[in-house]
Amino acid sequence: MVRTLTHWTVADYHQMIESGILAGRQVELLDGQIIDMSPELPIHRVTYRRGVKYLEALLWTQAVVFATAPVTLPSDGEPQPDICIAIPPESRYDQRHPQPQDIYWLIEVSNSTLSYDLNDKAQMYARDQIRDYWVIDIIGSQLWVHREPSQGKYQSVVQYSTGIIIPLALPEVEVEVNKLLH
Repeated sequence: MVRTLTHWTVADYHQMIESGILAGRQVELLDGQIIDMSPELPIHRVTYRRGVKYLEALLWTQAVVFATAPVTLPSDGEPQPDICIAIPPESRYDQRHPQPQDIYWLIEVSNSTLSYDLNDKAQMYARDQIRDYWVIDIIGSQLWVHREPSQGKYQSVVQYSTGIIIPLALPEVEVEVNKLLH
């Protein structure tokens, strides 16, 4: 027997949310598939919350910092990255989620999903032209910075454990790696 998966669009997904079909479920839409999200451990939550607070204080009015909020991708995806740094003002997103052209950079926090975040999610974000994608590796105490998306792959992937990173979209901003990792 051959099984065929149904490909869901963002519009289908929104209809399911509005109708209540997905109420109480922790899911996200990735490449047209509705995927259960991994359960969250306390270290994961604390790490992204500290990151959000640090980035909000650092960026002030230069960007909107969202925590675990959906972004809409053209490849029928609506993932919920741990941190999304987007073009202000926040009211811009009253009727829609940030899309690639709105996103300065995305950050995923990885405690048990490092391979998935560095491979599958990186491919998806590269394909949808997210210029700056960062992964906080809690266990390895590393920050992986992905840049230069081309043909569904990031051409530049650099690991940091210390130092300063300059976001591509905000070259006057200096992000301290240590403040994201600890």
